[in-house]
Amino acid sequence: MNLHLVSDLHDNYVRFIKKVRESKIVWGLKSENGWANCDSNEFDCQVLLFWSEQAYAKRHAKAEWANYQPAEIELKSFIDNWLNGMHKDGLLAGVNFNADLAGLEVAPLELASLLID
Repeated sequence: MNLHLVSDLHDNYVRFIKKVRESKIVWGLKSENGWANCDSNEFDCQVLLFWSEQAYAKRHAKAEWANYQPAEIELKSFIDNWLNGMHKDGLLAGVNFNADLAGLEVAPLELASLLID
């Protein structure tokens, strides 16, 4: 992976932390089939996708996720319920993935600690 892309993905991650701490809202994509997810690019597990803004989530509601809608998750619930459950289930969090579905895949408890600080 080139250094420019790695830097962009890290910037997206930092933007996610900052924006979510301010807004107290996390955005996902939801349908009657559940929440948007994909296979990890690094590990043998699933990645649940989250964005810091509704517009970012909406931008990904196409192709296989065309029937999905942006859905708001309150930060306290995201930390207490989602991230703890994802940790127990062996899932990763993909935050602010870009248009190419590239982004940092983060351990749920690591993400929780950054959002709480």
